[in-house]
Amino acid sequence: MKKNMGNADKIFRVIIALVIATLFFTNIISGTLGIILLVVAGIFVLTSLIGFCPLYTIFGIKTCAIKKSV
Repeated sequence: MKKNMGNADKIFRVIIALVIATLFFTNIISGTLGIILLVVAGIFVLTSLIGFCPLYTIFGIKTCAIKKSV
């Protein structure tokens, strides 16, 4: 797996995951929607940690810096 996520993308995903988790655990969002969003938050954190997003591969998106050959 080649990394396809940049640092800004990783930080943004972690922040979104923290917001979703906070909303879920303070019972602002609950039920099925809350569980689905919590799963999405977990996926955001996991993809941020490994630096690879499978959907980015499917759509040909790459937010990481391009290494220049010298």
